[in-house]
Amino acid sequence: MKITALRAAVLGAMALGQAPSAAWGADAARGEDSGLGEIVVTGENPRSSYRQAITSSATRTETPLQELPQSVQVISRQLIDDLGATRLDDVLLYVSGVARQNNFGGLWDNYSIRGFSGNENGGMNILWNGFASNRGYAPPRDMADVESVDFLKGPAAALYGNSEPGGTINVVTKKPQFKAANSLDLSVGTQDAYRAAFDSTGALNSELAYRLNGAMENKGSTRDHVRSSREFFAPAFTWVLGDHTVLNYEAEFLRQKAPLDRGIVAVNGNPGALPVSRFLGEPADGDIKMENQNQLLTLEHRLDDNWHLRTGIFHKDGSLDGYSTEASSLRADNATLWRQRRYRDYTWHDTSLQAEVGGKFQTGDVGHEILAGVEAGWLTLDQRMLRVNPSGGAPYAININDPVYGQAQPVPLPNTATSERQISSGLYLQDQLSLSPRWKLLAGIRADAFRSTLANLRSGVTTRQDKSAFSPRLGLTYLFTPSWSAYASASKSFRPNTGSDANGNAFSPETARAGEIGLKFQSEDKRSGATLAIFDITKQNVLTADPANPAFSIAAGEVRSKGVELDVSGKLGRHWRLSGNLAYTDAYVSKDNTLAAGARLVNIPRTSGSLLAVYDSADEHGMPYGVGGGVNYVGARTGDQAGSFTLPAYVTARALAYWQFTPRMKLSLDVNNLFNKRYYASSYSNLWIMPGDERNATLALNVKF
Repeated sequence: MKITALRAAVLGAMALGQAPSAAWGADAARGEDSGLGEIVVTGENPRSSYRQAITSSATRTETPLQELPQSVQVISRQLIDDLGATRLDDVLLYVSGVARQNNFGGLWDNYSIRGFSGNENGGMNILWNGFASNRGYAPPRDMADVESVDFLKGPAAALYGNSEPGGTINVVTKKPQFKAANSLDLSVGTQDAYRAAFDSTGALNSELAYRLNGAMENKGSTRDHVRSSREFFAPAFTWVLGDHTVLNYEAEFLRQKAPLDRGIVAVNGNPGALPVSRFLGEPADGDIKMENQNQLLTLEHRLDDNWHLRTGIFHKDGSLDGYSTEASSLRADNATLWRQRRYRDYTWHDTSLQAEVGGKFQTGDVGHEILAGVEAGWLTLDQRMLRVNPSGGAPYAININDPVYGQAQPVPLPNTATSERQISSGLYLQDQLSLSPRWKLLAGIRADAFRSTLANLRSGVTTRQDKSAFSPRLGLTYLFTPSWSAYASASKSFRPNTGSDANGNAFSPETARAGEIGLKFQSEDKRSGATLAIFDITKQNVLTADPANPAFSIAAGEVRSKGVELDVSGKLGRHWRLSGNLAYTDAYVSKDNTLAAGARLVNIPRTSGSLLAVYDSADEHGMPYGVGGGVNYVGARTGDQAGSFTLPAYVTARALAYWQFTPRMKLSLDVNNLFNKRYYASSYSNLWIMPGDERNATLALNVKF
């Protein structure tokens, strides 16, 4: 299908999750006198490299990575496909400084970047096409509709508001295309795993394009009695309303069933005392059922060749419901485990609105790219928990060495019932200045206001919080050559603390300041690149015990993270794709009322790294094939904040191969943890330690039609 340059610009931008480029205009819309003529949209971006030269996540504008005064790593669709990734968790080790954190028994995504993670409600900051998507709870993200995952290192509060200072993840989804394309993926795996996924896109008419992605999955795991299932559906539509206006709708609907699995326990500080398969919950509890839906409507209008308007509204609903049995204490005999039986009923509703104007202009010899916007959000989070406390005389015990399931289940009693309401608003301003062909300056500031109420429905007590914050950032980049650049940046961020102190007063927000310097390389063909970054981040007002009343907290703690990161990715020559990283992260407590200064932050390795290499070629009939492999290294980590035990360092390996044996059919094989290394992905305490997966293999067939 042939379409005008307008639609080519629209769909090219949409494929990257970006605002439409400055190529829009009346002439371009008509294909007249633009030098562009008519363009054939191929339906996909080139996916043969691991590197993307331009991103919009860091600035909300199309900005070359070489000019950004921060480290930004983009996981491309090519890397997602090579890894056979079906979850966000499958790709995170291929970005420096990212570590797994407590994942709520396997029911949600929670990671740290540069040593900083989020709290139990919402984890770290994860965006979905530029909108905060992980407030409340959500099942682990499915990758069926993901085009790329952008890791923005350092504070992003100057643009996106309250967030952790280590970094932010922006998930960019696949966009509708006007050229028809359809594919089906079928896979089977060890541990009795089955998955089917589809991707269909095309034009409904000359003005309207669609995209449908979906997946169904049922699989077992390394863990006894742990099996999960999920259904995922993601529709998207792009409607070109006129020569200058585009309306987009995207949605995701996800349903998951899986047991809440807290993992194994450490015996005398040894996490290796039990088999990794040992399940310490109760199979009769059944599954935790989670439902989550995201819906996003955006309208983009080009005023002229240089200025545009964009507005969007995002809404999220979800629920979590079910029973679980969780470890509460290991008795003195190191065999008897007391457990708690719990019932959770959580619901959340989250709505946010963005509106912004952006444009380019000159003041003398200085070029400006301005972005100004407003944002508002409304969150409702209701949490009800029933719980049986073993200290009350009902230990509900199990022998960790010889578990016997099926004993009479205690009836949990009311424990928690809260209703939280949040209203937030923000105003941001950003200017990207081109001081000269070599010097680029990025300046931005955001003002946020935050109001919340937390009602304890059992006690009748309501805590109110009304806070505000300013988050500036300033970065400078010098382009030595088109291939080499250096940068320096400084920024601040904030994140509200929930709860109240002994006097019933709301806590002050956490605040952070960060500094970063770095060096970037980009090959002449822009297919390969590297970033070396050095950073120093300090976060204050972290909650710590109140010396005058240890049952309460005060916002007086401080944590710090310093480190060096190296990320390399791209295509080498005609045949090799490469992704690698190294990180040194020194993340520790610098001030606390109970923890010793210098105590390591939980689950943060000092050193980590990965390497993946894939050789791609074609057989005698011209059919592509590839073979590759990689290694991941994670250093030793503190298992709990008290430092009572350590998760040992580990190295895992993977192997992969694929062969496109017809023009429309491709067969692939992925083997993870190739040498069956025992390791521990993360922990929360010595009672909740999540073992890593044992060796597993997946055979997949991709069919295009």
